[in-house]
Amino acid sequence: MAIIKTAVTMEEGAGVTVKRLMPVAGWRNYDPFVLWDDFSISPGNGFPDHPHRGFEAITYLFNGSIEHRDNLGNHTTVFSGGAQRFTAGSGLIHSEMPHAEGVTRGIQLWINLAKKNKGIAPSYQQVDDGEFPIEEFEGGRVKTLVGDGSPLQLMTPVRYLDVTLRGGAHFSPTLPPRFRGFYYVVEGTIRWGETTINSGQACFFEQDEPPQIEAVEESRILVCGGQPHGEPIYQHGPYVD
Repeated sequence: MAIIKTAVTMEEGAGVTVKRLMPVAGWRNYDPFVLWDDFSISPGNGFPDHPHRGFEAITYLFNGSIEHRDNLGNHTTVFSGGAQRFTAGSGLIHSEMPHAEGVTRGIQLWINLAKKNKGIAPSYQQVDDGEFPIEEFEGGRVKTLVGDGSPLQLMTPVRYLDVTLRGGAHFSPTLPPRFRGFYYVVEGTIRWGETTINSGQACFFEQDEPPQIEAVEESRILVCGGQPHGEPIYQHGPYVD
């Protein structure tokens, strides 16, 4: 049965507009995934210093750039097509602010840490656009953000893909056993069986073969799958305990 969710538009940080897939009323998380924000940041807005603990986060940019600073001493700039990962662990303080004119758009994804890893030391990693592997196939291409060949490392088994499809093309990712996840439509329209999924919507699948999708028109989809921890997720503000 298709589980379709529509991201909810809201304000976050300092003047940042996000389309939030989770956590929202009635859909708090999807173990091991805690938060999914499709964000747009205009110059002068962003995410000033704020704390985190208990999870890992990936910020992936479609366009624009983000300047990152944290209390570990990291000061970097992530550009279009690149990503940053921080492991909050026992706690860190950081900021993410746009570094260029125009709107910066991307996705922030939070992944829960297993209870045994909640207290690990925080860490940070940046991966630039050209470092991610890309595979062309008939009807489209796949950029692997997390998974085989990608240098971006997490403590939870995850596959995270940026997929571009031409109209009429089909796609079904190969994921390890016990993975569950979702397709998120960034642009365009896809079909899952008889169900149509539009931009700003996601279809979720459980721990079996991920469903095959078809692009109704030229589309960009993010595919996110992971191995659940099977532990309660207690997310309150910037913390996941």
